[in-house]
Amino acid sequence: MPSRTKKLPTTKSISTIYDGLSTYYGPVSWEPRYDGISELIFTVLTQHTSDRNAERAFQRLVDYFRIARSHDWMKVLEATVEQIEPLIRSGGLSNIKAKRIKDILLQLFQKYDSFDLSFLAELPLSEAKRKLNELPGVGPKTTAVVLSFAFGMPAFPVDTHIHRVTKRLGLITKQTSADQAHDKLEKMIEPQLVFPMHVYLITHGRQLCKARKPLCHACPIETQCPSSTHIVKN
Repeated sequence: MPSRTKKLPTTKSISTIYDGLSTYYGPVSWEPRYDGISELIFTVLTQHTSDRNAERAFQRLVDYFRIARSHDWMKVLEATVEQIEPLIRSGGLSNIKAKRIKDILLQLFQKYDSFDLSFLAELPLSEAKRKLNELPGVGPKTTAVVLSFAFGMPAFPVDTHIHRVTKRLGLITKQTSADQAHDKLEKMIEPQLVFPMHVYLITHGRQLCKARKPLCHACPIETQCPSSTHIVKN
């Protein structure tokens, strides 16, 4: 009778999973995508839409207000929701996001008299997370993206692809929500591997470990996966 030969992964097998993915997908290096405040606004725009739609919305916003430095976001704070909304319409939920962006900018300016978030990189990770989580509409994923992509801090963002892949691998339980997964997965991975592991898992989810029809026969870490549909005979 066919049987699976795979065991449920543990934290000790993270390195094996990492090695398999890194060999398959190649080296990953970190470099900042945007400065902190721009990364934050861009990530708000990615909520409930694709990166492509968010990129279009973000670029229109930046071009219209001629944003080149962090203090230029004052122009957006001084604009009305009605002025911002049509610029970001391609990102969806534009009325909600326009108000959210203004609320974030207002809270930052009232608290720090600045939009420069570079000070976060000097804080312990938990404290930097807390400060971002205090902002309106900013949850664990947005916080982790900003700290990881803008500052290279070992925060682990979890999107739908990573949530799916890590559940299939048994790194988190089926009952673990995406919000809960951020901290759980972050603690399993060595800090210097957090960013590349994020990139590998999201790429893997898009290319092979797809939602409807995972390509288990082509998976470089199939032997580590208890959910594989590729059954090995004894």
